[in-house]
Amino acid sequence: MLSKLYIVRHCEATGQASEAPLTVQGTQQAEKLTEFFSTLKVDQIISSPFERAIQSIFPFAQKTGIPIATDERLKERVLSNENLEDWLEKLKASYEDMEIRYDGGESSLEASNRIIELFEEIKRSEVNTSIIVTHGNLLSLALKYYDQAFGFSDWEKLSNPDIYLLQLDGDQVIIRRLWENRE
Repeated sequence: MLSKLYIVRHCEATGQASEAPLTVQGTQQAEKLTEFFSTLKVDQIISSPFERAIQSIFPFAQKTGIPIATDERLKERVLSNENLEDWLEKLKASYEDMEIRYDGGESSLEASNRIIELFEEIKRSEVNTSIIVTHGNLLSLALKYYDQAFGFSDWEKLSNPDIYLLQLDGDQVIIRRLWENRE
């Protein structure tokens, strides 16, 4: 059965903490997401438990009456629990070596495995169309799982928000970016 997963990177937020809300612009972006999804028949919404992710899809959920389920597997990857001065270089290295892990952090492989586990559960279910709301690094690692060419430079090009459609049909996967140049 064909599963359509609309993977959404959250709208602009005030910070990186789990409780960081959307900015004023982020709230406006959430309304644009509602418009974008308004013509689709959506079966379920699954979001990161982080406030910015929930707020990004809340207007659509409210308009359609579709409840927002949260899933811990969608929360952002922790690169390290230390303040890394060279975090960008370390993040780039983690796309090249998926098993590298920094103090208190999660490897790219570990993060990728948890989101793919969720995708596989959805694929095995009777659900046709899902909206999945997550974070930039995790979204990019999921895309890298299905397309090894997707890497750090692609992560850098992600916008807030951003939307990719994954169509999973047996062993076939089609990836398409849908939000490009919408701001």
